[in-house]
Amino acid sequence: MMKKMSLAVVGLAFSGAAMAQCSADIHATDQMTWDKPTINVPADCKEFTVKLHHDGKLPKATMGHGWVLTKTADMAGVSSAGMAAGAANNHVPQGDARVIAFIPLVSGGETHEVTFDTSKLEKGGEYSYFCPFPGHFAVMKGKLTFG
Repeated sequence: MMKKMSLAVVGLAFSGAAMAQCSADIHATDQMTWDKPTINVPADCKEFTVKLHHDGKLPKATMGHGWVLTKTADMAGVSSAGMAAGAANNHVPQGDARVIAFIPLVSGGETHEVTFDTSKLEKGGEYSYFCPFPGHFAVMKGKLTFG
């Protein structure tokens, strides 16, 4: 009986080690850069969390950073609509179905996160993320893969 129990405990330890990493941290700077050109979401994650760290010192009115996830085909349109939405809406078009998930703008030294349901993603689909702050879209963007 004791041997079977020990094997069960060892089995649980190994299954825990094999679990998917269902989160990612991304770091942004005052130089309009971030450290993750790609985020991979494992297929067995039911939810995924992205945590944005603004490692700079400037306030969000000057050099705020946010994170917006869309299908790649929708990225430019959502960015344009975000400019029209304005700073009060974190430069994200509120209620826009093309926005899969977003993190509001943060100032230097701040951190914010979002957790989203991966059922919004399709295996093999093309997804991109970007910073919605005016002018950042051109350089602060990346790819998200699922599966």
